[in-house]
Amino acid sequence: MRIGLVGAGRIGASHAAAVAARPEVDELLVADVVPGRAGAVAAAVPGAHPACAPDDLLVPGAVDALVITSATASHPGFILGGVRAGIPVFCEKPVAPDVAGTVRVLREVERTGAAVHIGFMRRFDAGYARARQALRAGELGDVHRVHAVTCDAAPPPAGYVPSSGGIFRDCHVHDFDILRWVTGREVDEVHAYGANRGAAYFAEAGDVDTSAAVMRLDDGTLATLQGSRYNGAGYDVRMEVAGTLGTIAVGLDERTALASAEPGAAFPEGEPWQEFWSRFTPAYEAEIAAFLRMAAEGGPSPCTVADALEAVLVADAADRSMRLGRPVRVAEVREEAVAA
Repeated sequence: MRIGLVGAGRIGASHAAAVAARPEVDELLVADVVPGRAGAVAAAVPGAHPACAPDDLLVPGAVDALVITSATASHPGFILGGVRAGIPVFCEKPVAPDVAGTVRVLREVERTGAAVHIGFMRRFDAGYARARQALRAGELGDVHRVHAVTCDAAPPPAGYVPSSGGIFRDCHVHDFDILRWVTGREVDEVHAYGANRGAAYFAEAGDVDTSAAVMRLDDGTLATLQGSRYNGAGYDVRMEVAGTLGTIAVGLDERTALASAEPGAAFPEGEPWQEFWSRFTPAYEAEIAAFLRMAAEGGPSPCTVADALEAVLVADAADRSMRLGRPVRVAEVREEAVAA
């Protein structure tokens, strides 16, 4: 297969290596709007070559599949460019900078029936997959509680924050997607909170560095969420699903970024994770393998634009709740998006 990749930044470089390592990939063409960046990534990845420009990959027959890891604002144009060229598309989340843009992309993708896979890598993590299977097999009984945690070891650069979309859209959208995927339920209502306990640039950008939320799912189950851009213990991503017959925990292993206060307790003893790619490398690799299989053989997308829209609707509801100081139903955000 001949694969095109648009976006040669940090996440693009990591994805380039994962794509090029696949046995079904014969050639990887890397493009970026920044001169020289595609060449640098291509030089570091065996089997990769720089393309002249991103638009060169959006020509029918130019590549067998397209991977988009560029800046968020460019995602809609590249997704639709691939769709119009008849090329299967993988795009890192989010689909677009806002809900309205996501809806516009969704409408065209659904109209054309195009093959588009949005990158929510936690769906391919072994722990989350096990939790989903345990719930569906009845091992946990009736679910009464779900708790999610996403904490960065260190904050992002100041220049990133103003265009990030805020902590709920940029960071916790992964929690909202995986909550839907694991439980099979939709979020009905969110009551979210935020605080600034660190650098001033978060507040200056209208964002927060610490977050919490309570969510009510459509079957009445309560889910809670906590997050931080400052977690000195390390990168910490976990989920607990508790039912009448048992509780299962995702992300609780020797490298979990916490310490027990109990006398004699040594667990966990491993070196804590420090960033997302190392923690989720197997999931990213499995995600790319699934996309390439879809591109080569057809079949349904592992994570559709419609799935991505549902997650970002929850993220917008959380952000709105934090700013208004009241619970917000996801239906409020959905109705406005559809009417726009």
